[in-house]
Amino acid sequence: MGMSEQTPGATPSEIIPGETAESQAGGVDRRTFLSLSSLGAATVATAGVAAPASGATLLGRHPQRSLRFGRDGKFKIVQFNDTQDDEKIDRRTLELMRAVLDDERPDFVVLNGDNITGGCDTALEMHQAMNNVVQPMEERAVPWAITFGNHDEDSTPDSGVDEADMLAFYRSYRYNVNGPTARGADGPITGQGNSNLLIEGTNGRPAFNLWLLDSGRYAPDLLAGQDFEGYPTWDWLRMDQVKWYYDTSVQLERQFGHAVPSLMFIHIPLWEYRFMWFGSVDGRSDADHERGRARHRIEGERNEEECPGPFNSGMFSAIQHRGDVRGVFCGHDHVNTYVGDYYGVQLGYAGNTGFGTYGLDGAERNRLRGARVYDLDESADGVLTGTRMRFAGEYGIDLTANDQWMEPLPLPEGR
Repeated sequence: MGMSEQTPGATPSEIIPGETAESQAGGVDRRTFLSLSSLGAATVATAGVAAPASGATLLGRHPQRSLRFGRDGKFKIVQFNDTQDDEKIDRRTLELMRAVLDDERPDFVVLNGDNITGGCDTALEMHQAMNNVVQPMEERAVPWAITFGNHDEDSTPDSGVDEADMLAFYRSYRYNVNGPTARGADGPITGQGNSNLLIEGTNGRPAFNLWLLDSGRYAPDLLAGQDFEGYPTWDWLRMDQVKWYYDTSVQLERQFGHAVPSLMFIHIPLWEYRFMWFGSVDGRSDADHERGRARHRIEGERNEEECPGPFNSGMFSAIQHRGDVRGVFCGHDHVNTYVGDYYGVQLGYAGNTGFGTYGLDGAERNRLRGARVYDLDESADGVLTGTRMRFAGEYGIDLTANDQWMEPLPLPEGR
């Protein structure tokens, strides 16, 4: 959440639901999409498997399979951001997720942080809250992964379930494809769930890559004996995460003979989002925005200020230097949906999926609830051919500015 807030498996069957034996036997198609763990654990020295945190939940893992482009050379991604509710989720959040999945039929879904929030008093309620938001994909056999945001651990003090436990819980689901948390050359890197997912092309070699990074929660109260009064107090990507991305990107290029095009998903935006919107570092006028809009081809809405951390992490500089990331997409600021081209890299928001969180003012509260869709074509230059928003209003979902909570969905057996 952005704005001004500063508070802290089942055994797989041989046939994938929705597919016939004949369709699977004939080759990989767009509905044959399961998981590939972080490349680093198998082939890149800088991205091995981190040891579980002390007390972390250890749950079973399903067999891992590959994410692949379909026989038509296409691949589609849906991003849900800020589902952000407790165990009694607003029913319309799930209605929206199911509607988008049924309409778009994606090959992969990313839940990009603030998947749950405070209000869960026990570990059971935490599990119920997480289970609610993964069921739309599990019901449809759609591979999915998560990143963490600033609110995912809001219930941790009461429940005792931290992000390491949450990651283990998410990874126990049949269609989850999160890799193990990456390690750098000097050990575990900051955060949980930092990993990359390769998507195989029709020739069996990686055609695209997905970077999943934990952008943290909040800045510390003090750093070097100084507080952050007057500065943003959200977290930021740390240099070990930037270095891990850079080193892994280099290793991928060495291994496959070319820079693998990719998307990066983080919850909290980079400072460059604001620079892009205004076409300036210091200027904030309408004329500054018009210059930025024209130069960077910005589309979409900005209804609140960007909420980055107090420091510029240097991630954009690393990305621009490497040249593999086609876009960086975030959430966090619920009522921003804009996207633009910032010196060759798309920077954009996914808007806000969860109806239980803040939105626009008054009767407009739920107008921008939605999801972002990405279209990939391995035959196209850069592979990413387009991105667009889908909104709840397109599906006839009730946009009344009220709360419509429901009882938790049943937990799968063993969870």
